[in-house]
Amino acid sequence: MKRLPPRTLRGQLTAGLLVLLAAACLAVGITTDLALRGFLVGRLDEQLSVTGGRFAASLEHERTPDADNRPDTRGQADATFGARLLNGVVTQAAVVDDATDRRLTLLPGDRRALNRVPVDGRGHSIRLSPLGAYRVVAVQGDDNDVLLTGLPLRPVEATLRRLEAVEAAVFGAALLATGIAGALWVRVSLRPLHKVTEHATGVARLPLADGDVAMPDPLPDSDPRTEVGQVAAALNRMLGHVEDALVRRQDSEERLRHFAADASHELRTPVANIRGHAELALRGQGPVPDGVRHALERIQSESHRMSRLVDDLLLLARLDAGRPLEHENVDLTLLVLDATYDARAASPGHRWTLDLPEEPVTVTGDAHRLQQAIGNLLANARTHTPSGTEVSVTLTSDNGGACLVVSDNGPGIPEELQSEVFTRFVRADQARSRSTGSTGLGLAIVQAVVSAHQGTVQVSSRPGHTSFRVTLRT
Repeated sequence: MKRLPPRTLRGQLTAGLLVLLAAACLAVGITTDLALRGFLVGRLDEQLSVTGGRFAASLEHERTPDADNRPDTRGQADATFGARLLNGVVTQAAVVDDATDRRLTLLPGDRRALNRVPVDGRGHSIRLSPLGAYRVVAVQGDDNDVLLTGLPLRPVEATLRRLEAVEAAVFGAALLATGIAGALWVRVSLRPLHKVTEHATGVARLPLADGDVAMPDPLPDSDPRTEVGQVAAALNRMLGHVEDALVRRQDSEERLRHFAADASHELRTPVANIRGHAELALRGQGPVPDGVRHALERIQSESHRMSRLVDDLLLLARLDAGRPLEHENVDLTLLVLDATYDARAASPGHRWTLDLPEEPVTVTGDAHRLQQAIGNLLANARTHTPSGTEVSVTLTSDNGGACLVVSDNGPGIPEELQSEVFTRFVRADQARSRSTGSTGLGLAIVQAVVSAHQGTVQVSSRPGHTSFRVTLRT
């Protein structure tokens, strides 16, 4: 699995610091290694130039019992290599071993490597199969031959390996110490930014969508010359603008709620008067022309509808204003039973099914408001579905909560409207037929009542199935 880079700013800064330090340590290590290698190889070249080709020149003597004819190993260090080439052919090759010479048997590849060494009196690195890496110098002999003398590179490589081990240990310890110290330093340096983040997170958790929101205190003044200080100042300015906007919105909503409540309250009397006069005119003993009777019946019908609209608006205004509700034990089972009975009587063409638990389900709340919410759910089901639709009402209780589900097998609610069905004056008439008028406030009242009881209401719908789920605390 591929590891992801650190996402936090603190992790990125610490990782960046370690990467830079590691790059610097690598550069220092490579530079030191190359410099030391050059120095040690230079020392080998100096030794080779001092000894010249004396050992290689003495290899042309054949071995005889006479010791004077042995190769000259005097002053030669152990493992000194010597070879003599004549007309491109290696005639002799030996290595000093404990102040004596030891003849070597070279492979064809070794002979070709020796033959490729330039005769320039300068050191060159080669690798011989019986000896390993060597530094050799080729000089011209007196007999038109080439004399090669070499010293092993093994001590140089051993010294470099020891240096690399020491550097790895030192640099590793330095990276570890720097990582710990750097993490602490970055943590301390970013502490003001962490406070800004906590402040912004606290603001983001506030319910800014509605209601009167108390904004937190601004961040303390920071140095504007630093990036954190600039961010804090910008955040304070933004929070100030948000607070002003929330205050203005709250004032506007308060004025709108007062207007709706006052207007609804004032409209109740004239609407009641209109309805009363229409009923009085229809009950008159004198003959009433058919056209006039029809007009009076329409006035009576619309006044009833307007009365329901005024009552719904007044209820929503009161709930928005946070008017206290009754807090008493409510038999939710009885409310559901009565509401279903009323719905069956109002719409006998629908098929109603009721599923109640054996034990009564009680909640704490306002019985009248809960009855109104349940009635609105059932009215919504029978109003927006055709005759013959099956509507099921299910009440359950578990885990300290009561759950009421009202579902039907009607046409369903369009997907694009499901997120707005609890908004005021929103109707789903395009997908669900309706035979009577609707104010578009029924489901909004359901949500307002359930929310006032610290409950939730959800909707899920597809063609052939629509379900409203209300959850209340028992």
